[in-house]
Amino acid sequence: MKNAAYFIVITIAILATLVIGKGILIPFIFALIFWFLTREIRKTIYRIPLTKKYIPKWLSNVFVFTLIILSFSFISEIITNSITTLTSSYPKYEPNIDAIITKVDSYFHVDIIKSVKGFIGKFNYGSILGDIANGISSILGDTFMIIIYALFIFLEESSLKKKLHKMFLNDEENYNNMQTMLSKIEESISNYLRLKTYVSLLTGILSYIVLLLVGVDSAPFWAFLIFLLNYIPTIGSLIGTVFPAIFSLLQFGELTPFLIVLFAVGSIQVIVGNFIEPKLFGKSLNLSPLVTIISLAVWGKIWGITGMVLSVPITVIMIIIFSQFEKTKSVAIILSENGDIEEI
Repeated sequence: MKNAAYFIVITIAILATLVIGKGILIPFIFALIFWFLTREIRKTIYRIPLTKKYIPKWLSNVFVFTLIILSFSFISEIITNSITTLTSSYPKYEPNIDAIITKVDSYFHVDIIKSVKGFIGKFNYGSILGDIANGISSILGDTFMIIIYALFIFLEESSLKKKLHKMFLNDEENYNNMQTMLSKIEESISNYLRLKTYVSLLTGILSYIVLLLVGVDSAPFWAFLIFLLNYIPTIGSLIGTVFPAIFSLLQFGELTPFLIVLFAVGSIQVIVGNFIEPKLFGKSLNLSPLVTIISLAVWGKIWGITGMVLSVPITVIMIIIFSQFEKTKSVAIILSENGDIEEI
């Protein structure tokens, strides 16, 4: 009974910390992701012959750090302008929905206009679109804090091993276990972020070309939204396909652009998601599909869209940490896909 009470109290405390500390924790987690990506780019640079010999670690960090900041600033400028244009011009597209309903009513010779209008009235596309735009703007608005956190993480990187060694000075076994756990976390998260970024980038670029050819307004915003939503398991690709398709319907007031966007972007998502992504990832994450969906729902409830994007990396970290201790190893086995936690 006492253990159950402790568990409930600890769970409530953790949830309260996650909710109350949202403004601090989310930029910090993105800073960690920033750090992981920087390390991956640095590893790529060092694969070039002679670079490791002539380029010191600190200089490569400065170069990669600057490159990412400049790229992020450039993307932020484009996306911010696209969001501003989109939100200001959205009301002029709304009247097109009446024309679409009339055409559908005339084509099928069925009096469905009232029911469709009722459905449209309940589904506030503009409100949902505004929430997504605000979420992206919020992430972009935290850029300064993310950079500051990332900078201090880089400064701490060199002294972390020394601190760990002093912490476990008389306990070599626990020191080795901690080193192993940290290495697993770094390797798993780095691999996931690198491969997922490649896949999401490919999906975003191909979708951008389609949207540009069709003539959809604010194509950079939709391409970035598709890129970002691709990090969300299962439903991200669906939302990333449906939203620009619906917007093309509102913009043009015609079914043809809607069908082209829906089919073309949907085909890109299917091909990349079902053929290219499995080839790259294989079984490297070893996450249970049910756990992935539950994690998506839980973190989405706590941190919204940002929580959905971060749900998989957070779950992988939890499995790795739980697998290092005998009392929590059974939890790690349940969270994994096949029970073999060494594959993660």
